Amino acid sequence: MCRSFSRHSLSVMRSFFDTIRRSGFRRGPYRMFGGVAGGIAAKLGANVAIVRLLVLLAFLLPGIGLGLYLVAWILLPWQDGSIPLERLLT
Repeated sequence: MCRSFSRHSLSVMRSFFDTIRRSGFRRGPYRMFGGVAGGIAAKLGANVAIVRLLVLLAFLLPGIGLGLYLVAWILLPWQDGSIPLERLLT
């Protein structure tokens, strides 16, 4: 029973990460640190400097800005489609 739960968990995890890949967001080609702002700018067709400024302003929000950035950093795929959290878990 534990084995089938493990397979089911892997299936759910794979499905979750595939959904993230299909969203079209990728870490941007214009990376400074983690590529999060560059990826958001590329997906939205926005100026990367403006998105970076907005991300920096979000850091002024107590805990929320940094928390959201870390979640995005661990979930946004690289240009090759690999996701840091998925690589960590598998």
